[in-house]
Amino acid sequence: MPGRSHKSQPSEEELALLHDNTVSPRDDRRIRGKMLRDVVPRESHCEWKAPKDRPDPVDMLEDSNKGRIQHLIPIRYGRMLQTPFTFFRGAAALMARDLSNTPNSKVKVQACGDCHLMNFGAFATPERNVVFDINDFDETLPAPWEWDIKRLAASFVLACRDNGLKPKAELNAAEAVAQGYREKMASMSKLSIMDIWYEQVPWESVIANTGDLDLQKRRADQLKKAKKRTIQLYYFPKLVETGGESYKIKDNPPLIFHPDVDDTKFYKSIEESLKNYRSTLQWDKQRLFDRYKLVDFAIKVVGIGSVGTTCGILLFLAPDDEPLLLQAKEARPSVLEAYAGKSAFENNGERVVAGQRIVQSASDIFLGWTKSEEGKDFYIRQLRDTKVKLEPQYWDAKEMVDIAKLQGAVLARAHARSGDAAVISGYLGNGAEFDKAIGQFAIAYADQTEKDFAALSAAVASGRVKAAAIEPDKD
Repeated sequence: MPGRSHKSQPSEEELALLHDNTVSPRDDRRIRGKMLRDVVPRESHCEWKAPKDRPDPVDMLEDSNKGRIQHLIPIRYGRMLQTPFTFFRGAAALMARDLSNTPNSKVKVQACGDCHLMNFGAFATPERNVVFDINDFDETLPAPWEWDIKRLAASFVLACRDNGLKPKAELNAAEAVAQGYREKMASMSKLSIMDIWYEQVPWESVIANTGDLDLQKRRADQLKKAKKRTIQLYYFPKLVETGGESYKIKDNPPLIFHPDVDDTKFYKSIEESLKNYRSTLQWDKQRLFDRYKLVDFAIKVVGIGSVGTTCGILLFLAPDDEPLLLQAKEARPSVLEAYAGKSAFENNGERVVAGQRIVQSASDIFLGWTKSEEGKDFYIRQLRDTKVKLEPQYWDAKEMVDIAKLQGAVLARAHARSGDAAVISGYLGNGAEFDKAIGQFAIAYADQTEKDFAALSAAVASGRVKAAAIEPDKD
């Protein structure tokens, strides 16, 4: 641009400003992104080789169990040991450390932190539209944008292997993640900040663009079922038992159970925590929340990586026995903190909520946070709200590529809400150099995951750790 000169390599001060889209005009920031290629060549992202000082993966998993409910940990291991892909889903802490040893451009975004293909899904917005987006933010933190892409691409390689697809399909799917991200970031770089903020991906458009007719029908049927499965007509009778005028969450140990505590003291502490939670809601949502009364609470085992943390179901009723089911999830420090810097939030529940609101195109109206009497941080949201889970077991090679490209694009839109799309797009460029590098990285890291999976399998076989095979709730 006239009147501006650019060195071949930016200074540390310039690097620190590259993610700030208020610093300079869009075209200038795109040029700055190109300059970053001299600092971190796009081809360098293909690199993965375990460092000599890499800790034993089982030791790292055991370390991440500190503070968890100990008798639930075998369930965590049992779920991780189903396949290398399920191991990968429960091993975000391992990959966070590994990613910190890979090249990155030093440009930060609000990262998901645990960006694998099963942490995307469809859900209802407050306006009751069903959108496709990232839906898990337990590990969210400002961090290099490359980390999310690398984890997402590796997850597709492992999913392809789960489905018995050919190596070419693995590579194509991993490269499609980067391609979708690169192309969407280019389009995001041309939009205004407000246009980026308002952009959504309707789930109906995903269904319409599904090439396989059988899968298209399956997704349409999923959506119909999800819309019919309301709290009052489906989940309330499924999860709650009645006895006269009393209501209680059904026990289904070890996955759902009531804690063995003094009820009076326990519920008083929950009610105090809920007062703090209420204050984190918008004023109109506080008024809505006030119309419900807490009736029961039970521990619920969820996910893979979250197993053993304190998660529970909160049952509320309005005066006409209209139910509200909220989920309280313990929020621990992000696995990225040791490598990307400590969170700016004192409460990790607030960290999760803030990150979710930044990244998601629309968030739950009951999303808030609190702290327990014992000092644990929590975030709270509706238990289920017209949610549609992905089913990768039905994807062939073509569908893997299609959904990989879609998720890459959704990730780019998410990153553009907090990061500088022009800088990132300038770095990525129009060619496939970055895509190919991510493909190579994803293959190499999937190989690493299979080695780590074998290490955990050996630890269970030797009796070093215990695993329990318990299937998760299908709903």
